[in-house]
Amino acid sequence: MLYYLFSYLDRNFNIPGAGVFQYITFRMGLAVITSLIVTTVYGRRLIDYIRFKQVGETVRNLGLEGQMQKQGTPTMGGIIILLGILIPTLLFAKLDNVYVILMLVTTVWLGAIGFLDDYIKVFKKNKEGLAGRFKIIGQVGLALIVGYTMYFNSNIIIRQEVKLPVKYDVPVGFHMKGNTPVYTQDIKSTKTTVPFYKNNEFDYGKVLKFLGKGYERYALIVFLAFVIFIITFISNGANITDGIDGLATGTSAIIGITLAVFAYVSGNTVIADYLNIMYIPNSGELVIFAGAFVGACVGFLWYNSYPAQVFMGDTGSLAIGGIIAVFAIMIRKELLLPILCGVFVVENCSVIIQVAWFKYTKRKYGEGRRVFLMAPLHHHYQKKGFHEAKIVTRFWIICIMLAIVTFITLKTR
Repeated sequence: MLYYLFSYLDRNFNIPGAGVFQYITFRMGLAVITSLIVTTVYGRRLIDYIRFKQVGETVRNLGLEGQMQKQGTPTMGGIIILLGILIPTLLFAKLDNVYVILMLVTTVWLGAIGFLDDYIKVFKKNKEGLAGRFKIIGQVGLALIVGYTMYFNSNIIIRQEVKLPVKYDVPVGFHMKGNTPVYTQDIKSTKTTVPFYKNNEFDYGKVLKFLGKGYERYALIVFLAFVIFIITFISNGANITDGIDGLATGTSAIIGITLAVFAYVSGNTVIADYLNIMYIPNSGELVIFAGAFVGACVGFLWYNSYPAQVFMGDTGSLAIGGIIAVFAIMIRKELLLPILCGVFVVENCSVIIQVAWFKYTKRKYGEGRRVFLMAPLHHHYQKKGFHEAKIVTRFWIICIMLAIVTFITLKTR
C-alpha cells in the first residue's frame, strides 16, 4: 500500500525521497524492520492475551527431560508470525504481482488450517486436533491452486535464450553476453533448476517423453504431482520439526534468508545473466515477502527460544513449511529443497522410517521394533541425554552449512 502511495507522490508531486520506494532492497529492509516490531512489541501483548485466555499447551508425558515444565505454555503463537508476514507485505510489496498474491494466499490458507487444528486441540480439548486427512486435503488444495496458476497465468514466465528462427510467437529480446550476441524470449515454461548440473534446467513437461508423440498433453499432471508432493512434504516436515524450543523457528529463518538471496538474483537480469541462471521476470518482488518472513521468524524467536514463552503451534509450523515450499517453487528452485531444508527432510524421514519399521517388525515378529529411541530425530537425541538447547544450536549449525552448500550451487556445476 505504501509503495503505491509513495509512487503516486513521487510521480505527481516530485517529493524528495519518495522515489526510494522503487528500490526492492529498500522496501525489503523496511519489511524486515516492520516485521521485527510487529512480532517483538505487539507479539508480547498477544502472548499476554493468550495467557489471559488460558490458551495453553497440553503436554503428553513422553519421558523427556523438562517436558512437563512446558505444560500450560501459551500456544497458537503462530498468529504472531502470520501478522509479522502479512502486515509488512501488504505495506511494502506490489500487491498486483502474481507471485506476491500467491504467497499471501499460501500464508492465509495454511495458517487457517493450522489455526483450526490448534483450536480443536485447545478449545475442544481434543489432543488429536484436526484429522490428518483434512490437513492433507488442505495442503493438496493449495498445491492445486499454486500449480494451476503457475501453469496457466500469463504473468508467470521465464526468460530463455533462443536461436533464430524462433518457435514462440512472443517478442524477441537481444543483448550481449560478454562478446556473444544473445536472443531471448519471455515464455511460459515448466522448467526448473537442477543443482550441480552443467545445463542446470529440468523440464517437468518432458518427464513422460518416453511415451512418444503427444506426451506434452500430460505436462500439467506431472507438474501438479511434483508441486503437491513438495508442498505437503515440506509443510509437514516443518510441522514435525517444531518439537523443541526454537528449532523450527531458527531453521526457517536461515532458510528464508537463503531463499531471499535466490529470489533477488533470479529477479535481477544483470546478476542472473552473470551467474548464468534462470531469469524470472517480476519475481524480485518476492524479496519483500522473504524479508517479512525472516523478520517474523527472528522476532518470534525472541519469545520462542529456550525456555519458550510461547509455542507457534500448527498455526505457525504448517504455514512456514508451506511458505518455504511455495516460495521455492515460485523461483524455480524447489529441487534445491532436499539440500536447503535438509533438517526438515531428515526429521520427516525419521518419522516415516520409525513408523514403517515398527509396523513391519510387528507384523513379522509379533512385536514392534524401533530404529530410533524416539521419533522425530530431535527427540532421539533428547533420549540420549542431550539438552534441547544444544540440540537446537547444532541443528542450526547444520542448517547454516546446508544453506552455504545451496549457495554454492549457483556456480558449481
